Amino acid sequence: MRSETISQSINIVHPVTLSHGKNAEVWDTDGKRYIDFVGGIGVLNLGHCHPRIVDAIREQATRLTHYAFNAAPHTPYLALMDRLSAFIPVDYPVSGMLTNSGAEAAENALKIVRGATGRTAVIAFDGAFHGRTLATLNLNGKVAPYKQKIGVLPGPVYHLPFPSQDNGVTCAQALNAMERLFSVEIDIEDVACFIVEPVQGEAGFLALDIEFAQALRRLCDEKGIVLIADEIQSGFGRTGQRFAFSRLGIEPDLILLGKSIGGGLPLGAVVGRKTLLDNLPKGGLGGTYSGNPVACAAALATLDEMTDAHLQMWGAQQEEAIVSRYQAWRDRKLSPYLGRLTGVGAMRGIELVNADGTPAAAQLTQLLALAREAGLLLMPSGKSRHIIRLLAPLTIEPAVMGEGLDILEACLKKLV
Repeated sequence: MRSETISQSINIVHPVTLSHGKNAEVWDTDGKRYIDFVGGIGVLNLGHCHPRIVDAIREQATRLTHYAFNAAPHTPYLALMDRLSAFIPVDYPVSGMLTNSGAEAAENALKIVRGATGRTAVIAFDGAFHGRTLATLNLNGKVAPYKQKIGVLPGPVYHLPFPSQDNGVTCAQALNAMERLFSVEIDIEDVACFIVEPVQGEAGFLALDIEFAQALRRLCDEKGIVLIADEIQSGFGRTGQRFAFSRLGIEPDLILLGKSIGGGLPLGAVVGRKTLLDNLPKGGLGGTYSGNPVACAAALATLDEMTDAHLQMWGAQQEEAIVSRYQAWRDRKLSPYLGRLTGVGAMRGIELVNADGTPAAAQLTQLLALAREAGLLLMPSGKSRHIIRLLAPLTIEPAVMGEGLDILEACLKKLV
C-alpha cells in the first residue's frame, strides 16, 4: 500500500507492506511470508532482529537514547570507534568519525580530502553509486534517475570505465582511459582523490580488477592522491571477508562504511589514515545525530558477531549455495535468459540477457513479480536494471536459502 502523504518520487520495488521479520524471513500486513534476498539492500548481513542486536538496543535505550557527540562525548561512540579501528584490516593508525549514513560518510570524505590535499577534483567510475545527496550524485556513474532534473552538481568530478571481469572492461582499457583523461581533461596534479567500490553494488555486483586496483594504489602514492574505498555495501562480511578491499591486495587511505555496520539502525562512518582525518579545524566534522548512542550499541553488538571465523563460514556457505545452484541451472539450460553470475563471495548477481546478449530488463521485471507472488523478495540492479542482486542475510539458515533458490529456479523457468 502507498499513502498519498509520501512523495511519488520515491520508487517502490515491491508493492507490499511489511510488518515484521526474523533473520531471512519477513511477513506483510496480510500475514504472507517472504524469504528476503534483499536484506534492506545490504543492511541486514546479520538478518532481521538479531537477538544480540535487539538486546543491545533495548539495554542502551534504558541508559541514553541520544547525545550529540560534539556537545559531550558518550561511551557508545568512544567504544565503537575503538572497536572499528581494530576491525579495519590495515597496517596504519586508524582514525575516524561516525555519520548517519553512507552518503553522509562520502560527503565528509570529500571535505577531508579537500582539506588534506588543497585540491578539489575527484575521479569516480562508470556505474558507481555513492548516494543521493547533492555532492554524491555527481560521483554516481549513472544519470537516470539520480541526476535527472537536478541541474549543475558540485564538482569537479570525472569518470573512468570500471574494469572488471564481470563487465568485460579490461585493466588496460581503464588505464588507457585514465591516460587520456589526464592528457585531455584535467591535470593530474589537481586531483584530490579517486573513489571506488571494490565491488560495485548498484551496477550489478561487479568486482574491481585486481591488477587495476594495484596500479591505482601506486599512482595515488606517486602523486599524493587520496584513495577512497566505498565499502558501504561490500563491507562487514558481504564477500566473506571483513572488507572487500582485502582481496585486491591494497590498503585505501579512507574507507566509507554504512549499511550493515549498525545491524539495521542508521549509522555510517569515515575511517582511515589519522593524518587525513585530523587535518580540518575543530568543528569541521561532526553532526547532531552522527554516532547516536543506540545505533552505536547496535553496531558494537554487530561487531561481536562478526568474527573472522563467522564471516568466512557464512560467506563460504552462501557462496557455495549460490554458485553450485547457478552452475546447475547453466548446465541444464534452465532459461534462455540466464546470463552471467557476477560478483565475489556471497555478494552475487545473476544477469538476465536476451539471445543477442542485450539486457533482458523486461524479463527481470517479470521475475520480480513472479518471485514475490511465490514468496521471495529480490532486488534489481545494473545499468539496464537486468541483474538480480542477491543480498540474503549471511546468517540465513541453509534450508531457507535452499527454499529461496528453489523459488528463484521455478520462476526463472517461467520467464517468457
